[in-house]
Amino acid sequence: MNTPSNAVPESLSNVQAVAPAMLLETRPFYWSVRRELWEYRSIYLAPLAGSGIALFGFLFVLVHLPRTVRNAMALDPSKQPDALAQPYHLAAALIMGAAFLVSIFYSIDALYGERRDRSILFWKSLPVSDLTTVLAKASIPLVVLPVLSFLLTAVTGLVMLLLSSAVLSASGLSVSAYWALLRPFETILMLLYHLVTVHMLWYAPLYAWLFLISAWAPRMPFLWVFLPPLALGIFERHAFHTSYFADLLRDRVSGSGSAPKMQDDLPIGPGMHVTPGAFLAEPGLWIGLALAAIFLFAAARMRRSREPT
Repeated sequence: MNTPSNAVPESLSNVQAVAPAMLLETRPFYWSVRRELWEYRSIYLAPLAGSGIALFGFLFVLVHLPRTVRNAMALDPSKQPDALAQPYHLAAALIMGAAFLVSIFYSIDALYGERRDRSILFWKSLPVSDLTTVLAKASIPLVVLPVLSFLLTAVTGLVMLLLSSAVLSASGLSVSAYWALLRPFETILMLLYHLVTVHMLWYAPLYAWLFLISAWAPRMPFLWVFLPPLALGIFERHAFHTSYFADLLRDRVSGSGSAPKMQDDLPIGPGMHVTPGAFLAEPGLWIGLALAAIFLFAAARMRRSREPT
């Protein structure tokens, strides 16, 4: 008779016991990510600088914006959006380019740097596993920087759009027609699609390779990053007179090949081809993700066994 009445308190106690356990498991990862943000301020300062430069340069564009809009309206309707969206494309390229460069330099130095300055001896004394540390570091180029790039690009584009609207309204031009040509909300979705598919998924094996070299290299990790692929490409060229590896590497680095196609090589144009089904069905994506997992696991093992330099 009393069994049903005791079931609810027992289930509640189980849930209450699981919740703190999950928090304890995720807390080392959370604080490991926070540690990276504290130590490497360039993670957010570089994209912020790109946003500031884009906004400063856009002030000079505003001076001639009414004339630019009038000239664009005289063009073929299919060319009008591109003529007006160039400043927004450049701003996005500047922010994402800064984030991409930071991702490369950070990934190469993330594990090597703590061996170089011997801070690894302190961090290993903490109750954080090597795998958790490596995954937390890998989340910076794979998650944190793309998300930060998206937010900064969206905010920067919104500020530019509001400034443009104010200038056009003061000049007696149609603001609604300007927004209709730029299609800002569709552009934001295209930007998010590009960052998730290319910067998070497609580039994952590249960043994981950088982490592996950072964990292994005894000296000069920048040299070891490029030396093995270069040697393999040269060997294939001379031994088999082919360039499959070089072509594969070029397509992976450039985001071309099987990666999402972009209109005029710009990632935020509304004309960008969105094919998530074809992208997810691409074998190269899953092979790359499998290699990324192997590289990161190997980097964690290397971090455990390598001595400070």
